[in-house]
Amino acid sequence: MTLDIPRIKALCFDVDGTLSDTDDVYVHKVKRFFPPFLFKDPQHAARRFVMWLEAPGNALLGLTDTIGLDDEIAALIDWMSRHRRPSSKTLWIIPGVDEMLRRLKGRYPMAVVSARDEKGTMRFLEQFDLVKYFDAVISGQSAAHTKPYPDPILLAAQRMGVQPQECLMIGDTTVDMRAGKSAGAQTVGVLCGFGEEPELRRKGADLILNSTPQLADVLLRE
Repeated sequence: MTLDIPRIKALCFDVDGTLSDTDDVYVHKVKRFFPPFLFKDPQHAARRFVMWLEAPGNALLGLTDTIGLDDEIAALIDWMSRHRRPSSKTLWIIPGVDEMLRRLKGRYPMAVVSARDEKGTMRFLEQFDLVKYFDAVISGQSAAHTKPYPDPILLAAQRMGVQPQECLMIGDTTVDMRAGKSAGAQTVGVLCGFGEEPELRRKGADLILNSTPQLADVLLRE
């Protein structure tokens, strides 16, 4: 699959694993529970474990291919996102994200589309002075339903003044891919967060990138 770049008029970014990185200090602490003789890549396994703790709904969605409960799992993720306690975990920015957003600003309207609560979403954006790049910030409470439903992307498109099918949803999980496709948007899966390439492709990712900052080179290629 490839992107239809001329069709893209606006960008929607997930936060966790897409703009923000896992707390490497926390990963280092739990890494000792993933010994090399059991795990090929203990660092990677520890990162996935930390992110699973932060967003268990992402792991649940992976079960849908085998148990056939897509709608029920989506509803459960929506409920969990709205009722989980705000996280106090240290947030880090993925290296290169600020430069990428600077390059894209003015070329595309951009929105944050996060399942996090509004306070946590804004705390990250303000901590790294990213608010200035975005035309809309959609949190887990902004729309009637959160990802993997299409509602947040539909709302982001409305606020940016574009059609949903003109949006590009960038995220690291199958939740992001499902939400994007349900809204009629194109999708980019990034491997710097929770998701793995095979599952992201199965859920319709039009493009896979190793890290989010690579998006600027793809979209601004002359």
